[in-house]
Amino acid sequence: MTVSPRACARLSLLALALLAAGCTTTPRGPVTLNLVAINDFHGNLEPSKYTYTSAATGKSETLRAGGIEALSGALAAWRKEDKDLLFIGAGDLIGASPALSSMWADEPSIEAMNLLGLRLSSVGNHEFDQGRKELLRQQAGGCDSPRPGKACRLSPDYRGARFTYLAANVLDSATGKPFMPAYRVESVKGVKVGVAGAVLQGTASVAVASAIAGLDFIDEAEAINKTLPQMRADGAKVFIALIHEGGRTDESPDQPGCKGLTGGVVDIVKKLDPAIRLVITGHSHQGYLCTVDGRIVTQADAAGHLLSRIALKVDAASGAIADIDVKNVVMDPAKFPADPQVAAYLAGVKERSRAALARPLGKLGTATVARKANEAGEAPLGNLIADAVLAATRAQGAQIGFMNNGGIRKDLETSDAALTTNFGHAQAVLPFGNTLVVLDLTGAQLRRLLEQQWQRPSASGATILQVSQGLTYTWDEQRPVGQRVVPGSLKFNGAPVDDAKTYRVVANNFLAEGGDNFPEFAKGTNRVDTQIVDLDALSDYIAKNPGAGGAQAGLAPAARIGKVSASK
Repeated sequence: MTVSPRACARLSLLALALLAAGCTTTPRGPVTLNLVAINDFHGNLEPSKYTYTSAATGKSETLRAGGIEALSGALAAWRKEDKDLLFIGAGDLIGASPALSSMWADEPSIEAMNLLGLRLSSVGNHEFDQGRKELLRQQAGGCDSPRPGKACRLSPDYRGARFTYLAANVLDSATGKPFMPAYRVESVKGVKVGVAGAVLQGTASVAVASAIAGLDFIDEAEAINKTLPQMRADGAKVFIALIHEGGRTDESPDQPGCKGLTGGVVDIVKKLDPAIRLVITGHSHQGYLCTVDGRIVTQADAAGHLLSRIALKVDAASGAIADIDVKNVVMDPAKFPADPQVAAYLAGVKERSRAALARPLGKLGTATVARKANEAGEAPLGNLIADAVLAATRAQGAQIGFMNNGGIRKDLETSDAALTTNFGHAQAVLPFGNTLVVLDLTGAQLRRLLEQQWQRPSASGATILQVSQGLTYTWDEQRPVGQRVVPGSLKFNGAPVDDAKTYRVVANNFLAEGGDNFPEFAKGTNRVDTQIVDLDALSDYIAKNPGAGGAQAGLAPAARIGKVSASK
């Protein structure tokens, strides 16, 4: 058979097309991979106050930053520069959230991240706030939730996260395997990027024990290092770690190459496989762009105040990283106009939430009841909450109330010139929905409990419990750890606490289970979970006590906790 030249040409073109269809081309030479990272968003759909010191000017700046509208505007602008931009997270996207998100089981925040195009995130400790089952529901969707009064109330067909949570170091106790994916490989501009995620190994100390039952938290670096052979087998050439553990530095959040990072993440980074050159962190709620052991270690503050913008210059063939350029960019709503779709979504959530959030509770004694503690560790808002949980459980015999600082997420603010506060403000203070547990401790146990305020993991400082009116003591930082409560100073209603006597105390279920490194609570006897929610206790107390939070309520500095100054 004779084939014409024109037919031959057509066959040749067809063969080339078929060959091309069966092949994927890998770019040669250097290529720039653009990443954007977020951490500790905590459901902050709207902007909030942010204060930082600029590296460029050396001046302190304060503004309202973050919120999904500003985030959407920044991401849209940067995607115009690079459509292949990869948006990733380092945990605590949800949990400890303002009412606008938490009243709907944080589904609005998951959907916001979907709209923003998030691809991956490590889990954070707050992803476990409502337990393993709820975390898996938030990932996969559906309405089978331990919070039936909140889940699927905003939308009846909640479909879950379109991004993937990663948890390399969280193992199912029964199988010994990660209960969520350990890593994921993304193809960016023809380069396969392996991303592994982990949460702090000490999650058990900052989570409700019942919420993480059946899970083991292993060494972060060890777990991430184990994923590298698997990621390489999947074709990855560039490797990134997302770790929900952080550190602290005095350097500015936009200062590149900082050298002064301290804290739990530093030792983790030093143990990571040398192939991991970029580590994106969270948990400590601080912005930094640091170098540790030759690696870039970043964090973008919290609440969406910053986004970390990262450019990796990579040899496409080998995966060798020639350069990593990092910037922390302040999410100023004035500079990043909202994407219309995201703005419309936020407006819809706010309209659905408006009536519930605006419900008035009562009149405060001051425009803002602050959570910031004095030198002794006592805070006006901490006192108010401790008094409120005690008042709510006196019928169950409670005599002393306790509150942990970490559970107080915002100052308590007023809604108007009349000093009225509303449900939205109160819920922002206590967003976890913890219940109040009443239990017995002896006087000796009370002393041990208070000493545990300074018996902390090496990476953290003292945590001073907030106490209800009637319990007083003085501590001395010059005394040895374990003996810092000044002898004779611990009193209840003016009388010395008797080591042999039993006292009925109340705390939220997180503390009552020994959370926040207070194991003495877990040893309490005659335990009763009252099922009273801490937020309800606070709301009821405000309603019944006009002027709550003011000096007239007994909240003068050092009224309950005293500290011996170092000069004495």
